Formats: sequence, C-alpha cells, structure tokens
Amino acid sequence: MNRLRRSDRWLTHSAAVRHTLVEATDPLVVDLGYGARPDTTLEMARRLRTIRPDLRVTGLEIDPARVVDSVEGVNFARGGFEMAGLRPNLVRAFNVLRQYPEEAVPEAWSRILSGLAPGGLLVDGTCDELGRRCAWVLLDAHGPISLTLAWDPFTVAMPSDIAERLPKVLIHRNIPGEPIHRLLQAADRAWSTAAPLAPFGPRVRWHAALRQLAVNGVPTVPPRRRMRDNVLTVPWDLVRPNT
Repeated sequence: MNRLRRSDRWLTHSAAVRHTLVEATDPLVVDLGYGARPDTTLEMARRLRTIRPDLRVTGLEIDPARVVDSVEGVNFARGGFEMAGLRPNLVRAFNVLRQYPEEAVPEAWSRILSGLAPGGLLVDGTCDELGRRCAWVLLDAHGPISLTLAWDPFTVAMPSDIAERLPKVLIHRNIPGEPIHRLLQAADRAWSTAAPLAPFGPRVRWHAALRQLAVNGVPTVPPRRRMRDNVLTVPWDLVRPNT
C-alpha cells in the first residue's frame, strides 16, 4: 500500500507543481528520505511522468543500507538536506522533519530550498502509517505558500482529526489562539453544518463543507477536479504560527 498516494494525487493536479515541471528544461524530482522501501518513490514517478514523460526522479536516503539499485528509470542514492549535490525542480520530504525539533524546521527548509533549481518547489509533509491522514506544506524559494490537509473520507470522523499528523512546524500550534487551531475548528463547524448531506456520502458532504467555509470567509483553494480524497488547501498566511 502506498501511504503517500494522497500527496501523489494532489501533486499530479496541483497547478503550481504542473507549471514547475512543464516549464523545466530537464525536470528532476527528488524524493528525500523515502524510507525502508522505494515503493512510494516509484509510485510518485509513475504519476508525475503523466505530466512529463521525460521526468528524472531520484530517491535519497541518509542510511546507505536503504539505497537500492535503479528501478523503472528511477535512481537511488545516499543523501540528506544537501540532496547529494542535485538541483531538483521539486523535492518531496515526507515524514522527515517530524523527527526534528520545531525550532530546527526553518533551517532545514532553508537548506533544501537553497539547493533547488530556479523556480523549484518543496513539499514538506507528514502522514500516518496507512496514509489515511496526511498534511503538507508547499514552499518555494520565498518560503511557505500553502497548507494542505488530505484524508480518507471513510475513516476520518472530523477534519480536526488530522491535527495529529500536522507538519512539525504546526503540530505543537494546535492550541487556542493559534491560526491552525482556528482553521481546524472552522472546518469542523462547516462539516457539522453539512451533516444533512451525510446520506450522500462523505465526499459530497465535504464539498458542501468547503462551500460553507468559503461563505464563512475562509480562503480555501478549490480542488481542480472531483477528488477521491477529502482535501483542504489554504494559503499559508491563514495558518502562519504566531510569533
């Protein structure tokens, strides 16, 4: 099972990601810290190659014992935040920064962003073991752009249940007075308001909740297509932690 499939689907349909890959002369994607097996890297490569069939993909792991031979045209190598000297157009780093203290996140972001090709993007995310609850931050050279929450419509009861899988930069900020807490509470209220649509399924109900959030003044980014997942994307300024 690919626990990062929700991020894969989002990446494939993200306007920013598509633009970055389409405009690149020789597009390169790095999957940073892919883990014990390369499966998630291979699945990401398959999906993103629907955008650019000539896409180069490299998986990097700090543990040399996890580095495997090339598979399906995907390379694997040892590397960390320095990205083995590569200059990728897109970096995905999932479940990497959660092992670091919150105060170390800005420096880690800076190191990765400094190694991107011009116009490159970073996705810093976290998910649970089965990939049912996911959250990620999209960044460019200037810093965070957006926060996305994505979850399995059939196993997550409330939007705020995603709080336990927030990226490291936000996971300790889900407390009263912080913007991320206000967003999750607003999402829960919109979800409750959409309860009359529950008989039509959680996807229909969530689309109604998204419309309610917009009515309530929450600047959500509407999905570009009908999604299999329940997804909430908002501008980073809406959830930027208090100093």
